[in-house]
Amino acid sequence: MLFHNFLATSEGTKLPALKSFRKSEKRLAKVSRRKEKKRKGSKARRKLAKRQGREHQRIAKARKDHAFKTAHELVRTGKKVFVHEDLNLKALSKRNKTKQDEDGKFLPNGQTAKSGLNKSWNDAACGQFFITLEHIAAKAGARVIAVTPAYTSQLLAYRDEIVFTDCDTRFYWDAELSLNVDRDINAGINIKRVGLGLFPTLKRRKGNLVVGDSTTNSTLKEVLETLRACQKPTPT
Repeated sequence: MLFHNFLATSEGTKLPALKSFRKSEKRLAKVSRRKEKKRKGSKARRKLAKRQGREHQRIAKARKDHAFKTAHELVRTGKKVFVHEDLNLKALSKRNKTKQDEDGKFLPNGQTAKSGLNKSWNDAACGQFFITLEHIAAKAGARVIAVTPAYTSQLLAYRDEIVFTDCDTRFYWDAELSLNVDRDINAGINIKRVGLGLFPTLKRRKGNLVVGDSTTNSTLKEVLETLRACQKPTPT
């Protein structure tokens, strides 16, 4: 799985992912294979090891530069408060637990797909970006707040209904309003609502999510204006 977008804001802006490691992956693998074929301690192996190190340095510098440029772009909007997801990055990028049947045979556990996702999480370097954003925002007199993202990517921001139940569903077509809702932007709006204390309470009853106190009326107009302003072509 690839991250096509680095972030989506509550105002409808989406910034692309850098994917610095993905772009260098083949080159790194080629250098690594060549290095492993060389005799340990040889001049040729040391030369390839230095080349491998320089490639990793380029990736690290590209990530740092991307984090600073993105943070500056956000801070230049003049906002005084920035709210983002409080992500448990360590848990998100760890391996799935192994599964075994009664005979001790290993069963599919989804690790192949998870490995690709883990690589994308690490490549995005979200933790580094959050630290950079906090530093730059503080210099501009702004605040950065991390909030719990529970259910923000599933709940439709202007109706408080769970519609994004499948992770592969990136858009929701609202036939009644002729509105094509982008999942990432919708989640960005919900993250803002959490920061403002306007996100509804959700509880599980008999396995189903139930929306409690809703505050959609106070944000309905703003949310719909944002979603209409960033419309994608209607599905056919």
